[in-house]
Amino acid sequence: MQNLPVLYIGNKNYSSWSLRAWLGLRVGGVAFEEKLVPLRTEEWHAKAPVFSPSAKVPAFFDGKKTIWEALGILEYIADHQPDTMLWPLDIDVRAIARSVSLEMHGGFGALRSSMPMNCRKSLAGLGRNAGVDKDINRITEIFKMCRTKYGQGGDFLFGQFSIADAMYAPVVSRFKTYGVSLDPIGNAYMETILGLSEMKEWYEAAAAEEWVIAEEEVK
Repeated sequence: MQNLPVLYIGNKNYSSWSLRAWLGLRVGGVAFEEKLVPLRTEEWHAKAPVFSPSAKVPAFFDGKKTIWEALGILEYIADHQPDTMLWPLDIDVRAIARSVSLEMHGGFGALRSSMPMNCRKSLAGLGRNAGVDKDINRITEIFKMCRTKYGQGGDFLFGQFSIADAMYAPVVSRFKTYGVSLDPIGNAYMETILGLSEMKEWYEAAAAEEWVIAEEEVK
């Protein structure tokens, strides 16, 4: 019996990068074994440098090599398992999908720091400042552009689910936690992401976790 590849993730309540890789693989229909290592614990400090060259999550071991970084993992799967359809087929549209995914990967620092992901909490009204509002406005523009120009084939940013949706799913989670409302197009898209059965499964698992990381909690 062939062993499944392994996806190493952190706490589902807090780990936004873990969610990106996990959601992309699950919606893409990729079979894998999930191994959760609680963040900032003795187990984490002992194991993270072993399963990941960066000592961070997510990391994906396919039996021969380790791929790390959520976007790197999903790109690898898209290349080696094209039936997952994780990128739009049209090469020009795919370039736009990659662009918005990379913008998410490297940007929106104010939002990340002021509104850390927390699936268990409802913190409406907290975390807002000028930098966060600028990030929210830009994300609203991205959602509107993708949905109106490229999203005619379905309810996701580029019609069908893609890596871009996996990259923005933790932002949607943050907007839910902090009570952020967008324009009608953005709000409808957020409902689509939160309505995924895989997202509901992630939320249920996050709610059942017992770990609390004080530094990640917004008071």
